[in-house]
Amino acid sequence: MERYSRITDKNQREIVLLRAFPCAWGKCAFCDYIADNGRDEAEMVGVNREVLSRVTGEFGVLEAINSGSCFELPQETLADIKRTVEARKIGRLIFESHWIYRKRLWQMREYFGIPVTYKIGVETFDYDFREKVLNKHADFGTPQEVAAYFDSICLMVGIKGQTRDMIRNDISILKKYFHHGTVNVYNDNSTPIRRDEELVRWFMEEYRWLLDDPDVEVLYQITDFGVG
Repeated sequence: MERYSRITDKNQREIVLLRAFPCAWGKCAFCDYIADNGRDEAEMVGVNREVLSRVTGEFGVLEAINSGSCFELPQETLADIKRTVEARKIGRLIFESHWIYRKRLWQMREYFGIPVTYKIGVETFDYDFREKVLNKHADFGTPQEVAAYFDSICLMVGIKGQTRDMIRNDISILKKYFHHGTVNVYNDNSTPIRRDEELVRWFMEEYRWLLDDPDVEVLYQITDFGVG
């Protein structure tokens, strides 16, 4: 498991994959990522401290992700992130959070005292597909609801049952309402949710221009950020 990387292309930053307590939702139909969660706090803090020790601050931006939301990180790890921010002169943090924490986002901003960019795994704005197929437990109805809390969204494309029109709508929403977005091309894992190869081929051709869009990062493999 690689837990530290440097993003040197778009949106240059350092990125760390940390360990945390179990995801508060933990029932997304497509996700087996939560296997990285744990309950041994001392062990998690030790792993995270070693990973954070590799941060240099060279870009002034640090993204910290975990298999869930930043609010599930151990408190001692949050303190270690804060010490790292101060020691390495980090000017901006990037965290990810589930929709259920939307009214607590201010807490991290207040704690760290620097700008915090929040990502959210929307997956799709098609309500029925998001809730009935992916079981995301994110009951927003409009993009504006999400944009009121979050700066950046993560979309997922290439899933069986998804349609071209769904993807077209999602990309259009991303570009209209959000400053930044990540598009994850789905890869089969241990869950029953399957990849649609034809849809993936169409997307990679139809939206090839996203590869040159400075505000959108396309992950063809889940490890394209260098961690995982």
